[in-house]
Formats: sequence, structure tokens, C-alpha cells
Amino acid sequence: MSKRIPENQRKNSEVSPVGYKNPPQHAQWKKGQSGNPKGRPKSITLSEAYRRELAKVDPTDEHKRTFAEILAEQAVVKAKTGDVQALREIADRTEGKARQTITLTGERREQIERAIDRMVERAAADGHVLTREDAVAALAAYIPEASELVH
Repeated sequence: MSKRIPENQRKNSEVSPVGYKNPPQHAQWKKGQSGNPKGRPKSITLSEAYRRELAKVDPTDEHKRTFAEILAEQAVVKAKTGDVQALREIADRTEGKARQTITLTGERREQIERAIDRMVERAAADGHVLTREDAVAALAAYIPEASELVH
């Protein structure tokens, strides 16, 4: 026993060749055309907001310096008085953070060496040349201690 559909609703229930999941030709995406050409709207990040604020001139400063310049000067003054945290911050920002030394254990070194060997072998099997140094550099992007294996 089939369900009887009223006449005024019948056309809504019929499946047509053009409809849901099958739009008319003029409404379909063209090959290579994006459905969202402008992409997701850009939202401002906290870092961008900080940069914008730090670049502004402090209206209360008699020398018309930016907030960044004033804060940098304050950090230098603190470092001069022996504030180690201020000194470390300045050094990290100007010289870059010091690299941490990681010592590989024998077992971990063997695991990484095997991974490097497999990378070189797979590249050769695919007809590519991959040097050991290039394999170490690629692996170091994921396993920082692998960079220790460059000799």
C-alpha cells in the first residue's frame, strides 16, 4: 500500500534530472573555477594587532617615538641594571634563541640511521638520487635530533 501524496505536493517529491545534486548546466562550476574565489575572509591575528599598535606613535612622547621604540628602550634600561630576563629577551630577539643540544641515545641513533637509509633506498628505487645529507635535512624537519647526524 503506497502513501498517497496530495496533488499540490507531488511535484516536490518527484526526482527530476535537474535538481538537488544535479543543478542546471549554467549553474554548475566550470572546470578550474573555485566555488569560493575570494576564499575565507581574513581575520586579524593577535600578532598583527600587536604589530599595528607597536607601530603607532605615542602621542604623549616628546620625541614622537613609536610604542615599540619606547618598549625597546625600557628593556635595554632594565638589562643595564642587571635584569637577566630583560637581557635574555633582548638577546633572543636580536641574536635568535640559543640552540638546545640534544644527545641521541644509541638506540635512537640507530632508528634514525635506518630511516635515513630507507629514504635513500626508496628514492633510488623510484629513480631519484637522494644524498644522505639531503635525507638527514629532510628528516630533521620532523625529528630535530636527526640534524646531529650530519658529518
